[in-house]
Amino acid sequence: MKYLLSLLLVFLTAFPSFAQTNQDETHIRKIFDEALERGESYEMLRHLTKNIGGRLSGSPQAAAAVEWSRQQMMAYGFDTVYLQPVMVPHWVRGQKEIGRIVNSKKLGSVDVNVVALGNSVGSGSEGVLGNVIEVQDFQELAKLGKDQIQGKIVFFNRPMDAKLLDTFSAYSGASNQRGAGPSEAAKYGAIGVLVRSLSSFKDDVPHTGGTRYGLNIPKIPAVAISTNDADKLSDLLEDDTDLKFYFETHCEMLPDVLSYNVVGEIRGSQKPDEIIAVGGHLDSWDLAEGAHDDGAGCVQSIEILRIMKAMGYQPKRTIRAVMFMNEENGLMGGRKYAQLAEENNENHIAAMESDRGGFLPIGFGISGTKAQQDKLLSWKSLFEPYNIHQFKRGGGGADISPLRTQDVPTIGYLPDSQRYFKYHHTGIDNFEVVNQRELELGAAAMASIIYLIDQYGL
Repeated sequence: MKYLLSLLLVFLTAFPSFAQTNQDETHIRKIFDEALERGESYEMLRHLTKNIGGRLSGSPQAAAAVEWSRQQMMAYGFDTVYLQPVMVPHWVRGQKEIGRIVNSKKLGSVDVNVVALGNSVGSGSEGVLGNVIEVQDFQELAKLGKDQIQGKIVFFNRPMDAKLLDTFSAYSGASNQRGAGPSEAAKYGAIGVLVRSLSSFKDDVPHTGGTRYGLNIPKIPAVAISTNDADKLSDLLEDDTDLKFYFETHCEMLPDVLSYNVVGEIRGSQKPDEIIAVGGHLDSWDLAEGAHDDGAGCVQSIEILRIMKAMGYQPKRTIRAVMFMNEENGLMGGRKYAQLAEENNENHIAAMESDRGGFLPIGFGISGTKAQQDKLLSWKSLFEPYNIHQFKRGGGGADISPLRTQDVPTIGYLPDSQRYFKYHHTGIDNFEVVNQRELELGAAAMASIIYLIDQYGL
């Protein structure tokens, strides 16, 4: 027996990476077991969505979400839980929007599905009525010029590219018409803007999202129109360029208000000054409950620390769960977090974000040095038993992106994205569309990456 033990000791000494891999495989299996058998992320999400609901920055619901997440992390016994004050925009939607095609040759007048873009000015009760001119991009808009645009409603109708398997790339390729379209159209004298909803699907559900007004350019009202109604309007315009469109919105931007990022952490036992942050954004749009965007990312981040405590795991480094405020229409929480990290000389060795929904995990992407990327990519084989296989260079998230100026490697959690843009920024992003097992698998996958970074650094 002693002889066999000696041989085993020699073997493990000669091949430390083998022993290390076995140890990591065992620990990761335990993480998944804890998340799948005793996970609490789904019930946390139920409370956040059903008891609090949509959490637009500056709203009473956003304030309630701050207090809920603070109390939740305190109840789990995290070593430290605290608030980071941050001033955030306070945009309100007001009463329900109206959208109507007026006096078309084929259909006469017909109501369509629209929602105001976030941060947009409102039209007031007088509404916006005008002829419509359809464009695909800013280059086409510039070619038409002021002579053909002035006094009209510009209709940006460029769809997301259905050929792209990465739906986030498709989203990026179409999103500038929403973000900058209203100001671009206003340069040429437009009186209002319609934007095709940024969706991978044909349906009657309009998608909101933030717009950004340029300096010294008139602010004009802007709405998103559902993909089905965008197609309908485009078809009608082919035969009737004189049809008119009417929309009415009652949104307005109020003075900034005080809100908070919420931070919970487990202090490291060996290197407490080295910080690994993981988070999601606590705010959401106001049309629904913000389940996928981004209640899922918030509860997954809290769940990671809960799993560690439940397993009795004492991290070497400090692990933080961060609930960022105001990603949707300002990014003020992410900027404040990075500012305070710099002012306090904090040493973040990595930051991870979950902001792509609570769908089935497929991988991770990392931005950083080649050595940091190589290290994360070297862990791929540990995740293959869980069908998590996409480890790639390049990744992160909006809220952790300000940390890149401090040379912090940023990691984006990658769930399957094919269904995400059905729910993103809509009135149907509710608790019921999140699958419990997929949410829990995602939390386990993220916790496993955090464990590896804690063990071996980046």
